[in-house]
Amino acid sequence: MFKHILVPTDGSEFSMNTARRVVSFAKEAGARITAFNAKPEYPMPMYVEGVRVDTIAEEQFSMLAEEKAQHILGAVERMCNEAGVECTKLTKTNSVVYQAIIEAATECGCDLIFMAKHGHSGIGALLLGSETNKVLTHSKIPVLVYH
Repeated sequence: MFKHILVPTDGSEFSMNTARRVVSFAKEAGARITAFNAKPEYPMPMYVEGVRVDTIAEEQFSMLAEEKAQHILGAVERMCNEAGVECTKLTKTNSVVYQAIIEAATECGCDLIFMAKHGHSGIGALLLGSETNKVLTHSKIPVLVYH
């Protein structure tokens, strides 16, 4: 059966519900979990009339992205701890989310990717839904999609 499960999460309600389900699944299977969050890359700078306009400094952007990722992953880690499931946390910076998910699963030696059908509402649901489809079509590691 599965022994090491990657759980990509964006922190949305649907994604966290999926995390609760995967913790139960992992406990029953005797598997461990790697909770994963893909952090966005620093956006390209904007120039107005030849002058660079930064809305936020790159260092501050990276720090805020890391804080958000750790907050999201910390919630999954707490669920695992309460259920007695071994959990590690992992973040990667990559604007191509599906690639980051597959790379993380491969690098960690995961034998299953357990992910939500969709995450955020609105455009975010479309984006994550498409990321789920891309993981399904590009991953050599089995993918379980929770609906």
